Amino acid sequence: MSTYPASQPSYPPEESGVGLKLFALFSAITIPFVIAIGAWLAISAHQSAVRADQAAATAQRTSAAGGGTMAGMPGMAGMPGMSDAATSSGAAAGSRPTPSFAGIAPENADALAQAHAAYPAALAAAPAGPVAVVNLTVRHRTVQVAPGIRYEAWTFGRTAPGPVIHVRVGQKVVVHLTNGSPMPHSVDFHAARVAPNVAFSDVMPGQTKTFSFVASDPGVFMYHCGTAPAFMHIANGMYGAIVVEPRNLPHADRQYVLVGSEWYLDAPGDKGAASLDMTKALDMTPDWVTWNGYAGQYKTHPLTAMPGDTVRFWVVDAGPSLNTEFHVVGTVLQRAWLNADTTDAPEHSVQTAVVPAGGGGVFDVKITKPGLYPFVSHSFASVQMGEVGLLNVGHVAGTMSH
Repeated sequence: MSTYPASQPSYPPEESGVGLKLFALFSAITIPFVIAIGAWLAISAHQSAVRADQAAATAQRTSAAGGGTMAGMPGMAGMPGMSDAATSSGAAAGSRPTPSFAGIAPENADALAQAHAAYPAALAAAPAGPVAVVNLTVRHRTVQVAPGIRYEAWTFGRTAPGPVIHVRVGQKVVVHLTNGSPMPHSVDFHAARVAPNVAFSDVMPGQTKTFSFVASDPGVFMYHCGTAPAFMHIANGMYGAIVVEPRNLPHADRQYVLVGSEWYLDAPGDKGAASLDMTKALDMTPDWVTWNGYAGQYKTHPLTAMPGDTVRFWVVDAGPSLNTEFHVVGTVLQRAWLNADTTDAPEHSVQTAVVPAGGGGVFDVKITKPGLYPFVSHSFASVQMGEVGLLNVGHVAGTMSH
């Protein structure tokens, strides 16, 4: 076997000397620079550690005093509608959600559901004349969100959602907001084109605020409390729908307003009223999801129509976080004004329409065959938690689940 010696490159003596000189020069320049950077990094790391220790000590002192949590906000400690997990002190306050209470029901839940007066979903007529006057009173009160399940809510009026407001495009809307609660609240109308720092400013307890706007944009819009943190106020029930009726929509025989929303409970609610679990709300893991504030109420008390009727649904998703995927089982949406854009032509023959949190949609169906037609959010976890109702076409007997 032949072997071949490894070849070694050879350099002229002059080239080797020049290379060594360049290396020495480069080292003389860079090594002090590298040492300086290393020293700076070490000092910065030490200072960061000191600041972290100081911050931890401050946080412990703040928690012990009730600050840094919702309890530290004026009027929040012990406030109805706020869970102890959200208001208590301590490093772990609000960091662990309570267990899920989805589907909990007392033994007499069916009887309670029958006795419950369903939220009026039928759209009432808009007021005549050029001005529509809206009177809203803020209350803190106990509501039911499912059969036998009570919740300490913050509401416009006596219900969550608040009353449906129906105006005609072009009307001036004059809003009188009275705060009958023990803390600041406000109202934000998505249908209004106004300076929010002026019109939507906080109203102190016992005070009344008046502002106005022209309903220039047709569709269905959300209104809600905008007082910081708005997330908390919406999650506690402070929302509703305003319908701004266009001038030239096709005729509808029946019109219904549906507001979808989520409820995040810190207790089951069957023995005593629950309050808001902020950690669940931030994690978007609700216990109940509802049409018009009460789980399954339109299964027990269906909406009605006759065969051949055009039924119009004005749908708002109040959130505060989840979307509604609106779907009517057994038919398609004959006309769908997505995003409540009734200025442009609708889409046709839509199977499911997304209504985003804080958004709206207008949907027509025309059903010719008698029967029970569920309307749902096709995000079926929401159906399991109560966002389901029935449209009874032809006054047929019976019920169904979905």
